[in-house]
Amino acid sequence: MIHKTAIIDNKAKIPDNVEIGPYSIIGPEVEIGDNTIIHSHVNLTGNLKIGQNNEIFPFSSIGTPPQDLKYKGEKNYLIIGDNNKFREYVNINPGTEQGGNVTKIGNNNLFMVYCHVAHDCDLSNNIVLANNVQVGGHVTIEKNAIIGGSCAIHQFSRIGEAAMIGGMTGVLSDVIPFGLSMGNRNNLMGLNLIGLRRSKVSNENIKKIQSAYEIIFKSSNFRENINNLDQELKNNEFVAKILKFINSDKKRPISLPPDIK
Repeated sequence: MIHKTAIIDNKAKIPDNVEIGPYSIIGPEVEIGDNTIIHSHVNLTGNLKIGQNNEIFPFSSIGTPPQDLKYKGEKNYLIIGDNNKFREYVNINPGTEQGGNVTKIGNNNLFMVYCHVAHDCDLSNNIVLANNVQVGGHVTIEKNAIIGGSCAIHQFSRIGEAAMIGGMTGVLSDVIPFGLSMGNRNNLMGLNLIGLRRSKVSNENIKKIQSAYEIIFKSSNFRENINNLDQELKNNEFVAKILKFINSDKKRPISLPPDIK
C-alpha cells in the first residue's frame, strides 16, 4: 500500500507488497525489496538498493550525498541487505571514490534513534547500534557487534566480531573480536563474555579465548606476545579470528588494556 501523499519517482523499482507511508519521498535510482515497510516522512534517494523485509521509521534519510569535502558528485552506491530496522532519524550515506564508492549494510541489524553511518562503511550482520551512535567514514563493523548509546567511532576504525562497546565511548582504536571496550577514549577492558555465552560458545572455547587474551595482552608488546601462544591456541577457531584481526588492517591502533599503555 502506498499512501496518496507519498512522492515516488516513476523510475524507482518498488514491488506491490511494499508499504510506503504519508509524505515519504523515493528517488529515481531507488530499488526496494519485497515486504519492506517505509513509514511516514522518510527520504530515500541516490543509487540505493534495499533488500527484503526491512522497516524504516519516520524522519530517516538514507542515500543522501556523503558529508565529505572530497566528494565531488561521482557516482556512488548504498547497498542494504534484508531484515534491518532503521528507527527514527537514522541517516546513512553512500560511498566516495576514495573508499570504493559504496557503503554496505548487511542483514538483521538494528539502528536505533538518531544513528548516523557515514560514507564507505561496511557493516555486517546482526549488529545493534544503540541510540545516537555516530559512525565515521570507512569504518568496518563485523557481525554480532553491539555498540552502546552515544558512541562516536573514528573514521577507518574496525570493530571485531561479537565485540561490545560501552555507552558514550569515543572509539579511536580497533577493537578485537569478542572484546569489551569502553572509556572516554576506548580501552580494552576484557572479553565480551556475556556475548560469547549468548552465542552459545562452549565453555572450553571461552577458556581458550581467555588464555589467549591473557598472553597476548600481557604487555604492550602484544604483537610479539602472539609468538608465545602454543599451537593449540593458535588453531582454535575463535583465537584465530583475533589473530587474523590483529595482523590485518593497521590504519588504526589496536585497543589495549589501560594498565599496559
